[in-house]
Amino acid sequence: MKQVSGFFAAAILLGLGVVSAPRTQAADSPPGTVLITGSNRGIGLEFVRQYAARGWRVIATTRDPASATELAALASANAKLVTVEKLDVTDAGGLATLAAKYKGQPIDVLLNNAGWLGDTGKQSFQQLDYATFEEVLHINTYAPLAVSRAFLDNVMASKEKKIVAITSGLSSIENTKRFGGLYYYRISKVGLNMGMRALAADLRPKGVKVGILAPGVVETRLLRQSGFGGRGMTPEESVRTTIRNIDQLDDSADMRLNTGEKIPW
Repeated sequence: MKQVSGFFAAAILLGLGVVSAPRTQAADSPPGTVLITGSNRGIGLEFVRQYAARGWRVIATTRDPASATELAALASANAKLVTVEKLDVTDAGGLATLAAKYKGQPIDVLLNNAGWLGDTGKQSFQQLDYATFEEVLHINTYAPLAVSRAFLDNVMASKEKKIVAITSGLSSIENTKRFGGLYYYRISKVGLNMGMRALAADLRPKGVKVGILAPGVVETRLLRQSGFGGRGMTPEESVRTTIRNIDQLDDSADMRLNTGEKIPW
């Protein structure tokens, strides 16, 4: 199944707003290890680039490493820091194999970035294709929980103990009254948010912090396909500010925009 980086926060693009002030920026975290899903392009690739630039060890996963030429070049230029691994987040066997390979390896930040918009026509109210619904929910809602379960021991063994899921402003129920469409994608991200909020409650006593972060409106291939191209920020800016939020992550499991502002549920 196809996987892409986190979708744009269209709620911000359409002027729907957020409700709290941004937090102040913290100093860079000391070098650690981050595992990133969906790292072959878009903000996933940019997360790899920026974490490597900070001196972190990066486990960059992608569904098809053979076709991930930009990621391969980035890994080659940072051979001591970046390792590319094959992972389709919907493949339970492949996930178990990768988790076994890294057994005992502390992972400070587990970054669930892989996501899928799905065929927009097949999730219109006129069609409501169920196979597309299953695919979108599998990748966007179920897979982040499965990945988090598979690598929980690694996160627990680390210093930072952080699990992060990339969501979208489109998942805000409060903002949905402003415009409709993209039913499956939006439902899947609402489900992701609830799953991560519940996971945060389960893991808070163990010292694990769970982040639900939206990258903002970002100029990626996905944004251009959606018809909103030319209106977003660069991946560099989005990822830089999102990493700042990861550095400052608390245990509230609030949904936050890349600016640090809280997005209404």
